[in-house]
Amino acid sequence: IYGMLELRHNPLVWFPINILLMWDLQFALRLERWQVQHGPRLRGWMESLGEFEASASLAHLAHDNPDWAWPEFIDAARTDMPDAKPEGGLLVAEGLAHPLLPAGRRRGNDVTISGLGQALLVTGSNMSGKSTLLRSVGLLQVLAQAGAPVCATRARLPMLMLRTVVRVDDSLARGLSHFYAELRRLKEVVDAAGRRADAPLLFLLDEILHGTNTRERELGARLTIRTLCQRGAIGVVTTHDLSLATLEAETGGAVRNFHFTEVVQGGTLHFDYQLRSGPVQTTNALRLMRECGIAIDWSLAPAESAPPSQ
Repeated sequence: IYGMLELRHNPLVWFPINILLMWDLQFALRLERWQVQHGPRLRGWMESLGEFEASASLAHLAHDNPDWAWPEFIDAARTDMPDAKPEGGLLVAEGLAHPLLPAGRRRGNDVTISGLGQALLVTGSNMSGKSTLLRSVGLLQVLAQAGAPVCATRARLPMLMLRTVVRVDDSLARGLSHFYAELRRLKEVVDAAGRRADAPLLFLLDEILHGTNTRERELGARLTIRTLCQRGAIGVVTTHDLSLATLEAETGGAVRNFHFTEVVQGGTLHFDYQLRSGPVQTTNALRLMRECGIAIDWSLAPAESAPPSQ
C-alpha cells in the first residue's frame, strides 16, 4: 500500500491517474483498513523481529568465534549468604580476554572470585593492561547474560547485577565537574550494593577518586571498597595507589592483590599483559614521560627521585 502511494513522486504519471481514479484516496482508505485489522499486532511483530535479530547476532558471534566458551551459570540461590563459596569459585573465568582485541594480540588471564563479599585489587604500571582486564570482566557478564559465548576458555558465574565506574565524563552543560560526575556514579554503585536484589552486585571501579588530593583519594577508595565487600558485592578494582594493597591484610583476604608489570629490554618497555598475584613492585610513569619526549629538566629532581635510565 505504501509503495502504491509512492506514485506521487512521479508527478507526470501520478497527476492524471489521481484525477481519474482518485488514487491517493483509495490507497489511504486501504491503509486505514489495514491499520484497523493489523495495527494492534504490529508491536508484537516488531518485538519478535527484534528478538530474532538479536538471536541471529549472537549466533553470528558464536559462529565467528568457535574457540570461545559457553558460560556455565550457578544458581543464585546458592550465593545468597555473604560467606557462600561455591566449589571452584563464585565467578571463574579461565583465559579471559577482551573480545575486541585481535586473536593474535589478546592475552588471556585467569580470574577467580571465590565468594560474595570478595574483590580483586589490581595494581600495575601505565599501559600494562589493568583497564582492559576490567572491561573484559564486564563484557564477560554482559555477553553471558545475553545468551552469547564469552571470550574465555572456560567461564562460570551466577546471574549478576553490573554497576561500573569505568569511564566518567564531565559536563559543561550540566555544570558537572569530572570529580562530581564520578561521585554520582559511585553513589549508584554503593546504593545498588545496599539494596536487596535477586542477583548479587558485580562492581568494576577504575582508578576512582583520582580528581582529589592523595590523602582523601586513598581513604575514600579504601572505605568504598570495604563497604561494598561488607554488603556482599563482588568486584574488581584497578588503582595506582599502592597503599591500598594493605586491604588484603585488613580484610582477612576478602580483597586480594594482583598486578600487571613490564620489563625493560634495550631501554624499551615491553608488556606481557599477564596477571600475577600480589601488588606491583615497579612503576613506569617517569620513563614514559621521557620516552614521549617531554622536555623536563631532570637536574631539578630531588636526589631521591633520580630520572629513569635509558
